[in-house]
Amino acid sequence: MFVIPIKSPKVSTSWFEVCRLFERCLRSVCNQTSLDFQVLVVCNEKPQIAFNHPKVKYLEVDFPVPSADYFAKMNDRSNKVVFGLLAASKFNPSHVMIVDADDCISKQIAAFVNNNPQSNGWFIDKGYEYIDGSQKIYIRRKDFYKMCGTCNIINYKLFTLPEKQKTYYDITEYDAFLTGHSLSKEILAERGTPIQPLPFSGTIYIRDRVGESATLQDGWLTRFKRYPKEPLRGLKRLVLAPINEQNVTEHIREEFSLHPLQ
Repeated sequence: MFVIPIKSPKVSTSWFEVCRLFERCLRSVCNQTSLDFQVLVVCNEKPQIAFNHPKVKYLEVDFPVPSADYFAKMNDRSNKVVFGLLAASKFNPSHVMIVDADDCISKQIAAFVNNNPQSNGWFIDKGYEYIDGSQKIYIRRKDFYKMCGTCNIINYKLFTLPEKQKTYYDITEYDAFLTGHSLSKEILAERGTPIQPLPFSGTIYIRDRVGESATLQDGWLTRFKRYPKEPLRGLKRLVLAPINEQNVTEHIREEFSLHPLQ
């Protein structure tokens, strides 16, 4: 089961760009080698895209439009995730992967999960970072889950969810990792249900050039306040680029459906 939350068009700089990013993401998610999967898209308004797939369900919500504050937008995202997780119960999934609506994922994920139905789950330790439109892609060889929200595949039974569906939730009542993807590995280990590293690169984290993430959107000042070490990471990346950057190959494009935006 894949759950994809999408922000409201009312907080988007460009709803057109959000829809383009989401369509590529959805094509990627639906390009699985196994057809044993389901996709739940949770949104205020159904995105305007040309792609349709029988495995995709849209859940439209009337949550209040969040303010420009980053944490308000994160709470909106987390509420949509909870809504999706509750709706997922009718499909009886073994695992759930929360996917940010602009990222691309490996076509091998559904088949791998279906072959390991009893596992607690996996975190993505290896992945890629990509600036949209570039001919280069950056390889993250470890700790990918610390930087990208599309990073955890968790056994559905391990989520702590409300007993009944409401119109809006206080996310602090539920799993902390619903608002902090990097916490899943640590929290589940503390509970005695550890998740393992996915044994292959699972996600491409998309950094679009216009700054319109399909899930969240931050200005440079907001990002600097949240990640004061990011300039140092950028310098480290520049130094290591000859080692960790490579051309975007046809294999990568096919594996992740990383195709030019429609």
